[in-house]
Amino acid sequence: MNLLALILFLPWFAILGSVFWWLPRERPRGTWRNRFDVIALVLALAASVLGMHAGLVTDAGDHHPIWRQVLACLYAYGAFVGVLVLAAVTRTRRR
Repeated sequence: MNLLALILFLPWFAILGSVFWWLPRERPRGTWRNRFDVIALVLALAASVLGMHAGLVTDAGDHHPIWRQVLACLYAYGAFVGVLVLAAVTRTRRR
């Protein structure tokens, strides 16, 4: 049950990861860019798992327990997108 947020977001993470991988298009792609993209995607997934865990252990107060799952989803998505945005900015500055 703890990995529910990650399981639900995996298809969307795959779409975002594909867009990150293929854009901007340049031919040929160098080994530096391939390695950087792989590292960025792995870090984004790890940050998402950590964000999901942080959302699950956060005290939701007197609210319904579903809010822990909602908070975990928000943290997981925010962490994934945040790492990809940071990596995209870093990648464009590298050129």
